[in-house]
Amino acid sequence: MANRNAVMPLARSLAALGADSWTNAHTDWVPLNRVVGTVARTDDFDRQMRPMHRYLRHRWERVAAARSLAMTLPPVRLVQLGELYFVDDGHHRVSVARAHGAVDIEARVRRVCTVAYACQCMTVTDLESKAAEREFLERVLLPDDVRPWLWLDDPADWQRLEPAALDWILGDEADAGAAPLEERVAT
Repeated sequence: MANRNAVMPLARSLAALGADSWTNAHTDWVPLNRVVGTVARTDDFDRQMRPMHRYLRHRWERVAAARSLAMTLPPVRLVQLGELYFVDDGHHRVSVARAHGAVDIEARVRRVCTVAYACQCMTVTDLESKAAEREFLERVLLPDDVRPWLWLDDPADWQRLEPAALDWILGDEADAGAAPLEERVAT
């Protein structure tokens, strides 16, 4: 069983959520409590970006010393999925900033639009359910404004929800003159 405190791996998260499109990078201030994943260093840091090995200590201390001397550090590089951020470059800078009580950090951010929504409370243990949600959403094309509010813990619940969702869509079609059901339900 996965550990809820484990760092979120970007590749597994993208596989579960389904990458739809990527945006170009932009600079922004990102809340540190939403930086919970990594592009590649899943064995080096936990979900709070605390180093997990002694060999990381020297680099961590050098970054902390630079920060305490008010040295300007470059923005970290992050990938955003919904409400979550994954470190591409700058794990130690994120870790030091969190340890020193910073609320946010300057970052170059690339956003990935996903089929299923990544809410702030999502952890590694939720990836199986999010994969089932993605499969559901690929078959049942719900409006974008509804998607962030969906949450089911049991992957099998997504299959049980499908008939009711299709009935709901069909009812909306009749009421609002929406596109035919065949266009709103992927085959």
